[in-house]
Amino acid sequence: MTSSNVTYHSGHLTRDERARSLGGRGATVWITGLSGSGKSTVAAGVEQRLVKQGRGAYLLDGDNLRTGLNGDLGFSRTERDENVRRAAEVACLFADAGVVAVVALISPYAESRLRARLVHERAGLAFVEVYMAAPVDVCSLRDPKGLYARASTGEIGSFTGVTDPYEVPEAPDVVIEPTTGLSEAIEAVLTQLHRVEAAL
Repeated sequence: MTSSNVTYHSGHLTRDERARSLGGRGATVWITGLSGSGKSTVAAGVEQRLVKQGRGAYLLDGDNLRTGLNGDLGFSRTERDENVRRAAEVACLFADAGVVAVVALISPYAESRLRARLVHERAGLAFVEVYMAAPVDVCSLRDPKGLYARASTGEIGSFTGVTDPYEVPEAPDVVIEPTTGLSEAIEAVLTQLHRVEAAL
């Protein structure tokens, strides 16, 4: 959806000019999975590795976004879709600016994730979807935030994996199994990112 009476204004820099000044082109790494699957841990590791390599990178964590930009959204399907839409648009802006946006977001619905990918593809920007494949029984055992315990007692409603669905990606670019070590997971993500970037 586009606002009315708006004209897109282009700046004076090309994407290539930004890339030369920042040490690389921008991209988005979109990490999806259940709560407790390790999204934020892998995302933070990917961000750190990229910055150490001299590339601009920034972590857009789902919980962090909900403390500001998406703080007005609840957890209905419509609001979850809007949460993903906003995150995708922000990530696309980061990527266009020459930064690698590392998004850690449950993003439970396949259609929303597809829209996030298409926003980037239409802009000619690299997009890598990473699926953290830890199943709900593993995540509920980990339960680092105590959310599964609260959801099981009814204290939290509309909780993904318990009372709300999670649509498993059919063809993610990277699958991280729950037994995969952190270093190996980070390497797998970065390898795929370089592969996608080289194909553009």
